[in-house]
Amino acid sequence: MAQTKIVSGYPALMVEGDKKSLVITDLHLGFESKLSLNNVFLGKNKTVNEITKEIEHIINKTKPDSLILLGDVKSGIKSITKTEWDTIPVFFKNISNLIDTVLVPGNHDANIEKLMPSSITLASSKGIIVDDILLTHGHTMPTENFSQVNTIVMGHVHPVFFQQESLINGERVWASIKCEKQKIFASKSGELELIILPSFNKYFYTTQKKFYKKSISPIIEKMDVIKAKIVTLDGTIIGDEQVLSSVI
Repeated sequence: MAQTKIVSGYPALMVEGDKKSLVITDLHLGFESKLSLNNVFLGKNKTVNEITKEIEHIINKTKPDSLILLGDVKSGIKSITKTEWDTIPVFFKNISNLIDTVLVPGNHDANIEKLMPSSITLASSKGIIVDDILLTHGHTMPTENFSQVNTIVMGHVHPVFFQQESLINGERVWASIKCEKQKIFASKSGELELIILPSFNKYFYTTQKKFYKKSISPIIEKMDVIKAKIVTLDGTIIGDEQVLSSVI
């Protein structure tokens, strides 16, 4: 069976079976155009250059066989912005020159195939299976066809830790949840593990909870939590199921 392992210090997960896959999610490339409407400017190509360099560093560090992008590579939902037209094809080309790359599309990835070179594999938005692990963005409910899995790895909800007096207030975190499998797959019983990845885009956070808009996931809405761990990027456990609702 495949094993999962956090890449310490990074919002990235290794899935290791017969081969090793590096999994990241929620890049939201092109979101600068939305910020510019509020007179916030990060600089042209700043985010995509930083993200590409960080991915390359993690690839060199972990030596995976493939990269799985778990949705929301782009920022716009219904349309493709000029910033996305300018940056995402270059990003895909640079990444696919480094490693075999698969995209599991998320809710922000409409029409993304127009930006993709043939070197990138476009998977179903329902997700892909690696042994007993379902890799999916998290914006749709998995079908009973996937009920054999014991673990779901997803993104979409951008987990962030909020505690005003804490040094890590507003920081990206991991959420690892044990839940009742039957709530997700009606034909099955027992426990299911749910691993929620932090957003790879480091600008997707805020230090004030009232300004943070949660993404809604049908998986999160239906799950019946048994226990949970909230984990920092460096692997430190900082909370349990009692703080889960404030994180996701």
